[in-house]
Amino acid sequence: MRNITVKVHPSSANLKKEDQLAWKIAEIASDRAKITDKVIEMIINRIIDNASVAIASFNRKPVISAREMALAHPRKNGATIFGLSSKIKVDCEWAAWANGTAVRELDYHDTFLAADYSHPGDNIPPILAVAQQTKSNGMDLIKGILTGYEVQVNLVKGICLHEHKIDHIAHLGPSVAAGLGSLLKLKTDIIYQSVQQALHTTVSTRQSRKGEISSWKAFAPAHAGKLAIESVDRCMRGEGAPSPIYEGEDSVIAYVLSGPEKEYTIPLPNINEPKKVILETYTKEHSAEYQSQALIDLARSLNQKIKNLSDISKIVIETSHHTHYVIGTGANDPQKMDPNASRETLDHSIMYIFAVALEDGAWHHVKSYTPQRAKRKSTVELWHKISTREDKKWTEKYHDPDPKNKCFGGKVIIEMNDGSTISEEINVADAHPSGKRPFGREQYIEKFRTLTDEIISRKESERFLMLVQNLKKLKSNDLKSLNIEVIKKLKNKQSKKLTIF
Repeated sequence: MRNITVKVHPSSANLKKEDQLAWKIAEIASDRAKITDKVIEMIINRIIDNASVAIASFNRKPVISAREMALAHPRKNGATIFGLSSKIKVDCEWAAWANGTAVRELDYHDTFLAADYSHPGDNIPPILAVAQQTKSNGMDLIKGILTGYEVQVNLVKGICLHEHKIDHIAHLGPSVAAGLGSLLKLKTDIIYQSVQQALHTTVSTRQSRKGEISSWKAFAPAHAGKLAIESVDRCMRGEGAPSPIYEGEDSVIAYVLSGPEKEYTIPLPNINEPKKVILETYTKEHSAEYQSQALIDLARSLNQKIKNLSDISKIVIETSHHTHYVIGTGANDPQKMDPNASRETLDHSIMYIFAVALEDGAWHHVKSYTPQRAKRKSTVELWHKISTREDKKWTEKYHDPDPKNKCFGGKVIIEMNDGSTISEEINVADAHPSGKRPFGREQYIEKFRTLTDEIISRKESERFLMLVQNLKKLKSNDLKSLNIEVIKKLKNKQSKKLTIF
C-alpha cells in the first residue's frame, strides 16, 4: 500500500494529471493485479447479500417507482431488473437505477466505516448492469466489483464528507466509474476522465439523511451509479471532465470539503498489488444503520436480564462521535424521537432501535418498523428515556486504522427506579468478522433464504445460488441469468398515476 497526499493546487501550478488522485485511482483500475480466491469468495458473498435485500424490498414503494421508470427504457440486449424475468431487459443505466434502489431500500447490505460512511455493496448493481449489457464474463465482473470496493473503501478511509454535510455517494460515483473501467478494460486516461465526471455529478448534501428522511435515501446511491455509467459512456466517446476534480483551485477540496489549507491522505494499493480491502468490510445481520448493529445485539442480550422494563428510569448510550451525532440525540433531530416518523428515519434513530430490540429481544426487517410498532405506548415511553453521549474512547476505537481493533459499539448504562444500575458494553456486532458469530458463506445463504422465502420459488433460489457460486467460470450469456424472478402472484402492475416515463 501507499499513501497519496491530496491538496488544493492553484491553477497556475498546472498540476500534472499523473500527480492527481483521479489518475492514481485510474491506474489501479487499469492494472493487472492478481485476484486471490479468498477475495473472489467474498465478492460472491456480497452478490448473494445484494440479491437478498433487493428481493426482500421488491414491493416497497420506492422500489416499484424505480422499476416502473426503468421499464420505460427497454433495450433488446440490455440488463435485467431484480425480481423480473431475465427476458425483460432495459438500458443498463436504468437497470442500475432500479436495482440500486432495491438494494439500498432496507438499509440491510454491507458497510464500511472510517473517516466517512459507506455501503460498498452499492457498487454491485451498476457494475453488474453494465456487465450484462456489454457481454462481459464472470471474471470481468469480479474485477469490476473488486475495483469498486477498493476505491470506495480507501476514499472513505481518507476523506471525511459528512463533517461538511456532504452525502457519502460522493465517494460512490468515482468508485463505480473506476469499477466500470476495470470491467471494460478501459485505458487509464478514459478511466481518469470518468472518475472526475462521476465525482463532479454526484456531490449532494446529507439532508437526505436528516429531518423527515424520505425515500430519496434509497434512490441516492442508485442515482450515483446511474450517473457514473453515463460518465463512463461519455468519456469512452472522447469527452473530458472538470480537472483536476479534487485538487483544483475551485474544485471539491477547495470549496466542498476543508479548503485550500487541508491535506488529505488516501491509502491506495500499489500498481499491480492485489486488491484486498473488500475483506475489511462487513455485512448486516439486522436491517438498520450499521452503527446500531452491535447495540441491537447488546439489547437482545439485556432483554433476558431485565424482568420488567417499566422499572427503567433512564438509559444512556456512551458511544462514538459518529453514532452520537448521526443516529443519536447529538443529531438534535426531533424526528428521531417521533412515533410518526418514516421508516427511513426510524432506522437512523438508535434510541428507537435500542428500545424495540430491548423490548422484543429480537429485530425484524419489517415488523420492527411498522407504524403500529413505533406507536406502541410502552415503546414510546422507553424510547424517550434513552439518550446518547460521545465517549472519546469509542471515537478512537471507531477510527482505529487496524481492522482488528476498529469498533462500532458502545457502553449502555441503565438506571432503574430503585437506584440500581446495569452497565454493559459491546465492541462489535455478533456478525462482524471479529464478533461472536462472524458471517460466512453459510450465513449469507441463510440470510438470502430467509429474506426471499415466499417471494421466490425454492427452484429459483437454488438456481441462483448455484449460478452465483460458480461466478468466476460464467460466460457472458450466463451473466444475463444472474438475476432472480419473484413468484407471479407478487408481481405488481404499473401504476396508472400521471407520470413522465
